[in-house]
Amino acid sequence: MNISHLLLGSSQEFRDLPALARGTSPHLSYRDLWRKVAVMSTHLRVRFGLQPGDRVAFAMTNCVEAIEIMYAIWHAGLCAVPMNAKLHAKEFAFILENSGARLCFVTPDLAGTIAEAAREAPALKEIVDTTTRAYTFMAVGDPSPIADAEPTDPAWLFYTSGTTGRPKGATLTHRNLLAMTLNYYADVDRPRPGGSIVHAAPISHGSGLWNFPLLARGAVQVFPESGKYEVPETVELMNRWPDCSIFLAPTMVKRLVEHGSAAELQPGALRLISYGGAPMYVSDLKRAMDLLGNVLTQLYGQGESPMTITHLSREFHAERDHPRWEARLASAGIADTCMEVRVVDEDGRPLPTGEVGEIICKGDTVMSGYWKNPEATARSLRNGWLWTGDVGAFDEEGFLTLKDRSKDMIISGGSNIYPREIEDVLNLHPAVAECSVVGRPHPEWGEEVVAFIVPRQGASVKPAELDKLCLDNIARFKRPKDYKFLDALPKNNYGKILKTELRAKL
Repeated sequence: MNISHLLLGSSQEFRDLPALARGTSPHLSYRDLWRKVAVMSTHLRVRFGLQPGDRVAFAMTNCVEAIEIMYAIWHAGLCAVPMNAKLHAKEFAFILENSGARLCFVTPDLAGTIAEAAREAPALKEIVDTTTRAYTFMAVGDPSPIADAEPTDPAWLFYTSGTTGRPKGATLTHRNLLAMTLNYYADVDRPRPGGSIVHAAPISHGSGLWNFPLLARGAVQVFPESGKYEVPETVELMNRWPDCSIFLAPTMVKRLVEHGSAAELQPGALRLISYGGAPMYVSDLKRAMDLLGNVLTQLYGQGESPMTITHLSREFHAERDHPRWEARLASAGIADTCMEVRVVDEDGRPLPTGEVGEIICKGDTVMSGYWKNPEATARSLRNGWLWTGDVGAFDEEGFLTLKDRSKDMIISGGSNIYPREIEDVLNLHPAVAECSVVGRPHPEWGEEVVAFIVPRQGASVKPAELDKLCLDNIARFKRPKDYKFLDALPKNNYGKILKTELRAKL
C-alpha cells in the first residue's frame, strides 16, 4: 500500500474540510489538496523525469508546501528525504550525496545554503524554491494516478542527528509509516474529524510524522506563519483551530508552561500534547499538568522505529492517587500495541525485572535498515530486533524507565551511575533552568560525576546547595564532584543536549 492512500481516503470522506492552513487562514480543502498532489506527481514523473524509488529531498522552514511536497513524492512512487532546516551546509551536502537525491525542494531562506551543498551532490539535478514560478507551475496540468508501491518500498529516509560521527539514514518503508499511524490510534489518541494539528516542531522530525494519523482523520494541518515555535503564536493558533493535537519536545512544553500566554488558552482549544525526544523531568511534568490539565501523553521512539516503542498514556498521567504515580511519570510507559520490547544483557538474553540493560524492540515500525550502510545495519538489527543503544529497566508492572544512552552511563569505582537520575534531582532546585551530567576521567575511580548547570535568568545557585539537594535524595557516591556553570547547554538541531561537547570541555 502506498502511504499516499491516506490522503486519497480523506479527500473522499472529508472532501470539504480544510486540510492545510497558513496561520489563521485556510489554504486548501482535502479535495483540493488531493488534486494538487496528483498534478504535482505528474510534474515529478514527466517534467523532472523521476523514476519509482528515486529520492526527493526537502529543506524547508515549516510551511504548508511541505505537506504538498511529501504527498506528491509518495503519490509518484518516490522516497522523501526530510532535512532539518537548521543543519549546516556540510551536513546538507552529506545527506544529499549519501541519499542520491535527484531533486530538492527549499524555502527561500535555505536556497543559498542548499545551492552550496549541492556542489558535493552530483546526483542532484535541480533545486526548486517554493516561492518561485518553478513551484507554482507544478499545480498546472493533468493529475496522475497514484503509483503502486510495495509495503517494503522506502518512503521516508530519516537521517539521525549524528551526535557521534556521520548521520545514518534510517530507511522507513510504507509499511513502517502505516504501522506507526495505526499504533497512534491504539495507544495515543483517536482524534475527531475536524480537529487540528499545529506544526510548531520541525516538520522533518516528529511533528511531520504525526501528520499521518491526523490527516487520515480529517484534521487541518496548521503551519505558523513564523515557521517556528513561538508560544504566543502557537496559543493563538490553538484557539483559532480548536481540538488541537501537537507534538512538542519536553523543552518546548516547559516554554509553554512558563509563558504567560498559556493562560489565554480557551476551553477545548488543546486536545493533546504528545511529548518525546527525551523523557520529561517529573517536576516539569507536574507543573504542565497543573496548568494544562489531562492533555499530555509521552512517546518513546527513535528514528529507527518512529514515534513507536513505548508510551505513557493520558490515563496513566491522570492517576494521581496511584501509589507509584510519580515513578510512572518518570518512566517511558509500557510497550506499544504493535511492539515487543525487551531489556537484555550484552548477549541478548532478557534480564529480570528491575535489572538494567539495553532496550531492544521488534515490530512493523522498525526500519528496514540504514541507507547504504550494511555495517551499521548489522550492528543495530539482529535477528529482527532493533538494538536501540538506550539503557533501561522494566518494573513489575511492565513500565520501562530509561536510564540513559549506553554511551552516557558513568562507571565510577565499579558502580554504574546513570546521569538521568542525578539530573532529575538537580532540576528540583528552583534556580536551575537546565542541567546535564557527564563523566570525567579519574585516575583512581575510572570516572567521576560532573554536573553542568544553567541557572535561571537573574538567579544564582551555589555548589553547596546542589550538594545538599543531592545528598538528601540520592546515594552519596552519585553526587557530582564538580559543578560547571554555563549560559546555555550545547544542543543539536533537534534540541538534544550534546554530551560529547560537554565532555570535551572537561
